[in-house]
Amino acid sequence: MSIAMARNGDVQIAYETFGSLNGEPLLLIAGNAMQMVAWPDDLCAALADRGFAVARFDNRDTGLSTHFTGQPHLLKDWFRAGKVASYRLEDMADDAVAVMDALGWEGAHLVGVSMGGVIAQVAALRHPSRVRTLTSMMSQPGWGRGRSNMRTVARLFLRAALRRRTPGREGAGDRLVDAMSLIGSPVYPLDEAEIRELATLSYDRDPREDGMMRHSAAFGATGDLTSRLAGLRIPTLVLHGEADPMVRPSAAKATADAIPGARLVLYPGMGHHLPRELWPAIIEEIHTLAAATRSAS
Repeated sequence: MSIAMARNGDVQIAYETFGSLNGEPLLLIAGNAMQMVAWPDDLCAALADRGFAVARFDNRDTGLSTHFTGQPHLLKDWFRAGKVASYRLEDMADDAVAVMDALGWEGAHLVGVSMGGVIAQVAALRHPSRVRTLTSMMSQPGWGRGRSNMRTVARLFLRAALRRRTPGREGAGDRLVDAMSLIGSPVYPLDEAEIRELATLSYDRDPREDGMMRHSAAFGATGDLTSRLAGLRIPTLVLHGEADPMVRPSAAKATADAIPGARLVLYPGMGHHLPRELWPAIIEEIHTLAAATRSAS
């Protein structure tokens, strides 16, 4: 796998692919401040084994893609995000389409996780002819009060503020393990070694962490998508954990209710991460959705 670059105006987006490019195009979209490597190689390979041409990419402000400057303050700026955001999720959705353009894909199955799920929704709204199916995981229909568990968000920030900050790769591992211990799946044990490996790989690729606040501002600036999603006519799958402490399961139901014909699947014991034990079930859902569109065409 080699890193390639797509371009959306002045913004460069780093991406890489798995599997045969003759497969069904599938684009994976990561969440807030997470690099493309948050989609594990093994998961990407498993999707490729089911006949998908898989691409993953670094959202702007993460990894090897273009970074911005300016640092919104969560408490002061959240409710005026539209005035302080360096960009919106609409721009990040266009980044995803730019990756499709670079790959020569007329259309693709979009799979987004957490904020990436919202980016996928926005891409479907802005470019419906380019989206074959939409899968929104651990996500919500845009920003809305009560959808994110603000108590969990506050605990994450409080832990980060109170914890002695270890520098470098070790500190990056400590922070991600600490966060995942709070938002992970209570039924599925966390693999601490795997989490540390992801954190250190991400640190080696790009140690900057300031993109998180700009991503959050972009999310807030984009606002509620519920009424707009009612106009979508794209086969949609909504996957969520019943034990998600970060985004309430009711947010997944709101997404499924908003999009005509969307299928909602809730996994007992799953939190705000993708346990390996559930990968086969999740891959089967995505594959079934894609296969249904092929048979209908």
